[in-house]
Amino acid sequence: MKGQRLAYKRVSTATQSTERQLDSIEFDEVFEDKLSGKDTQRPQLEAMLKHSRKGDTVTCSSMDRLARNLDDLRSIVLSLTKRGVRVEFIKEGLTFTGDDSAMSKLLLSMMGAFAEFERSLILERQREGIAVAKAKGVYKGRRAKFNSEQTTEIRQRATNGESRAQLAREFGVSRETIYQYMRLEQPASP
Repeated sequence: MKGQRLAYKRVSTATQSTERQLDSIEFDEVFEDKLSGKDTQRPQLEAMLKHSRKGDTVTCSSMDRLARNLDDLRSIVLSLTKRGVRVEFIKEGLTFTGDDSAMSKLLLSMMGAFAEFERSLILERQREGIAVAKAKGVYKGRRAKFNSEQTTEIRQRATNGESRAQLAREFGVSRETIYQYMRLEQPASP
């Protein structure tokens, strides 16, 4: 029985596009995340891993789209190939089947290490840029999620017994964000 051809695409933010990834190849199913590759907690990655079956082929445009961490990359490829799923990376020209040679395992490790290294460099440059901006007095941090009226409303509703989880769902944020706003110092009354 011929398996399905599955695509996994990933970009780091919701504003980026996966359009250029695997655009000229036909797939039975496409799984697409718009999240960082720093870990494996990605809904579409999890869906692809659950969906894939023996005989399927999972295709990624490059290794760093599947994972930015060497341990995660190895783990994902190993878990797929153990189940009889082929994994192919177009940019690197590599395919893994579970019967891989020592050379292909070395290439997986080396290329995965480069992806992890690149992520580390990106974070380092980001920290340096923030430090420079702070020193110049330009960096203000993230923009607040809520204005003062929304913050007052959230506090009032929580004080009146509404659950933090319900407020988080309604305002489209995590419960932790609601708790953080509850902990913020309340402005002095006039």
